[in-house]
Amino acid sequence: MMEIMDTTLRDGEQTAGVSFNASEKLAIAQLLLGELGIDRIEIASARVSEGESDSFRTVCAWAASAGCIDRVEALGFVDGGTSVDWIADHGGKVVNILAKGSLRHLEKQLRKTPEEHIADICKVLDRVAERGMTANLYLEDWSNGIADSPEYVFMMMDALKDSSIKRFMLPDTLGVMNPWSVERYCSQMIERYPDLHFDFHAHNDYDLAVANSIAAAKAGVKGIHTTVNGLGERSGNAPLASVVACLNDQTGLHSSVDESCLNHVCKYVESISGVRIPDNEPVVGENVFTQSSGVHADGDKKANLYANSLLPERFGRKRTYALGKMSGKANIINNLDSLGLSLTPEQIRLVTARVVELGDKKQSMTAEDLPFIIADVLGSGQAADNIHIVNYSLQLARGMRPVAIVKLSIHGTEYEESAPGDGQYDAFMKALWKIYDTLGKHHPILTDYQVSIPPGGRTDALVSTTITWDNNGNSFRTRGIDSDQTEAAIKATVKMLNIIENMNISTLK
Repeated sequence: MMEIMDTTLRDGEQTAGVSFNASEKLAIAQLLLGELGIDRIEIASARVSEGESDSFRTVCAWAASAGCIDRVEALGFVDGGTSVDWIADHGGKVVNILAKGSLRHLEKQLRKTPEEHIADICKVLDRVAERGMTANLYLEDWSNGIADSPEYVFMMMDALKDSSIKRFMLPDTLGVMNPWSVERYCSQMIERYPDLHFDFHAHNDYDLAVANSIAAAKAGVKGIHTTVNGLGERSGNAPLASVVACLNDQTGLHSSVDESCLNHVCKYVESISGVRIPDNEPVVGENVFTQSSGVHADGDKKANLYANSLLPERFGRKRTYALGKMSGKANIINNLDSLGLSLTPEQIRLVTARVVELGDKKQSMTAEDLPFIIADVLGSGQAADNIHIVNYSLQLARGMRPVAIVKLSIHGTEYEESAPGDGQYDAFMKALWKIYDTLGKHHPILTDYQVSIPPGGRTDALVSTTITWDNNGNSFRTRGIDSDQTEAAIKATVKMLNIIENMNISTLK
């Protein structure tokens, strides 16, 4: 069993522009330790800021009450024990001491001799023992140290191997290693010190953090460090989801992490951090379980020929089939099946042709657009435009809240409401929901709002607004395209209104 130490709340917070407050750190810590089952989490650096102080104290208080305080760690420094006292005084029990793992860092940054540095570390360890705490040790810049000054690394290890240090943590601080060097150097450490516990801490500068972590696992380290969504300084750290999947499928060295909760936790951290998960990110990206090619969709329908061990169900997800110029009949049929719709072979041919045509024009489509495409192609009325905007007015004045006036037609009857909001679209939505509330109609919850603007800086460029909605636990997306961002969002909203209206009509039938 491989031990996972997640450092999203410490090293991950070193991502440019990312900062978690106390309530956010607590929520993420609870998800990591509780829902996911992570072995250990590193959540703070000692003496950084008042905000860090409040956050660390809050998480430690919860962890102590939940009986998992020994799984909560904080970064401390070789500072005579000041960091140790800070961590202990805030309720922490585990300190990860940051020592120098390369001679160059020691001489150029600390300007000390190896003997002086070892003596300083031992003073910190004495303070750890006095406070009744546990110590782990980072060998910062170990990846360069083991390659350029191995005699220094071994001198450090020989001096500290019989100390109270529980784990020796080997960071590729600058992300310079590759899987071959990781395996070679980790093996050297393990062969020389077989009774010690080693962790490996990867950075992703060459996009090798996951591969390097797996190489370290193969070499025999007992712990791997990760961050959710690969957050971290520069190019980030090893992404938790990818590391867990690779450990399970590529090495057989399983972890305690509950795979089925990964997607939920990664999406939550995405929303809190403001750092979006790339659509093609393995395991948790929007497109990773989406087939675009008609050939692939056909093979899946006949015998699941284009599936691998990364089954979406493992991660609480479903396989989907994209609509676009690469679509074949199988894409359409798979989407129709998911929507509970059926068409004749000739109708499928006509709808497929229209989807390909729209794809050639670079129009984005989702499965939720398919009923509208069917209605357009076949004139079938399966996705009737029962709801549309008759008119609306958005008023924006400096120093005043925006106000929207909306006139909405529902099955031919018009309704009008107005409302202020925190922005023009917010005002529009509040006026819209006032109409729905008056009529006693259910409306979904907006869970994500994404705007895509093509590069080039043109003020008249078309904007694509994609909104994700939650309708009684069912998630779906709608898109709107316009040169005005608010208008694009309104178009996506009207699509949503018709989708849920048609769902309601189908249910009544």
